[in-house]
Amino acid sequence: MTYTRAIGIGAGKILYWIVRMLALSRIHPNVLTFIGLLINIYAAVLLASGKFFYAGLVIIGAGLFDMVDGRVARETKQVTRFGAFFDSVMDRYSDLALLMGLLVYYANINRNFYVVLTAVVMTASVMISYTRSRAENVIPSCKAGFLERPERIVLLIIGALFDRMAPVLWVIAVLGNITVIHRMMHTWDVTKAMDLAGEQAAGQPKEMSATTAGH
Repeated sequence: MTYTRAIGIGAGKILYWIVRMLALSRIHPNVLTFIGLLINIYAAVLLASGKFFYAGLVIIGAGLFDMVDGRVARETKQVTRFGAFFDSVMDRYSDLALLMGLLVYYANINRNFYVVLTAVVMTASVMISYTRSRAENVIPSCKAGFLERPERIVLLIIGALFDRMAPVLWVIAVLGNITVIHRMMHTWDVTKAMDLAGEQAAGQPKEMSATTAGH
């Protein structure tokens, strides 16, 4: 067994027992989701004050709540459509809170360029979510692109813990907007194929009726 495999098994067991204890406590999954938001807001305050290392640790703690709320919902048979919606909304608030913390930090130290860069990252984060949500109103699924929320959170944690937030913001800004473009292109391809299939289906009865008339 490799070290990576052993760590994965150990972490899985720890997560299992955390979920079990939370399920036994009868706490509602939506409460766990909201607690995760509050923890991220505290991390945002730490970011705003320049305490990046501690903010990184707090973001890891918030991520734990993000991992267990859905599992607790399934364990306690409290999975609902509203729960999924609520979780998604709280995730957006959490993302924006962290980036607002960075906006405040860079504004306080008069780094206007990084204020703008953080705003670009904020826009990309919102648009990644929006393009998927809007696309899935017209196509079955739109998970194209690399930079999903877990990847963005991991990058922010790395930037905070190792004091490399500026390079991380560049990475998220570039890859985030590439992900948006990728999703737009994916939606274009799928909708174009759907429209073509619809036109062919609509044209088929006319061809059949013309053939029948000829006989």
